[in-house]
Amino acid sequence: MIYQQFKEKFKQHPGLKRLALNFIMHPVKTRPQWWIRMFQFVYLKRGKGSVIYRSVRKDLPPFNKFKIGKYSVVEDYSCLNNAVGDIIIGDYCRVGLNNTVIGPIEIGDRVNISQNVVLIGLDHVYNDVEKNLIEQGVTTSKITIEDDTTIGANSVILSGITIGKHCFIGAGSVVTKNIPSYSICVGNPAKVIKQYDFEKKEWARV
Repeated sequence: MIYQQFKEKFKQHPGLKRLALNFIMHPVKTRPQWWIRMFQFVYLKRGKGSVIYRSVRKDLPPFNKFKIGKYSVVEDYSCLNNAVGDIIIGDYCRVGLNNTVIGPIEIGDRVNISQNVVLIGLDHVYNDVEKNLIEQGVTTSKITIEDDTTIGANSVILSGITIGKHCFIGAGSVVTKNIPSYSICVGNPAKVIKQYDFEKKEWARV
């Protein structure tokens, strides 16, 4: 109840909202202020045995969720950013070297993401040609990656995409459409080339 009243007050006072946002997020660096980052261990939800390497850039303000499940790993030089949407990572996942993960995004269990992968749950607004792109804000649409899926190196997953269970996304793919479960897809834009046939118990060409 108190939280809702507080939230409504901020909506009615844009100046107050901007002041609070600048207290939490650096207005130029667009990342949490150092005093906020000092307390990330308090509000970030981390499962048993999970590892986020020290070199990972954690742009994780407290006003959106961040959760990583048990025994999941985020490897060196990756960037995690939940400033515009929640990041939920399941159990036994691996987010590889030098990945960019910008919410909103939900990753299931036992998902493996290779090196240099970009997952971005936002798009920039560019309707007004009289304004700079940065001035026009963003829209968000959640990325969903379901259980047991593998994303190949140097792939890009665009906002709003759902990748089903037990899929394999080939290296260098750009995923612009939803991928059904038990599929192999490759290319730019990525296309499904095989799906698992449960009757024949083999991968069949599409």
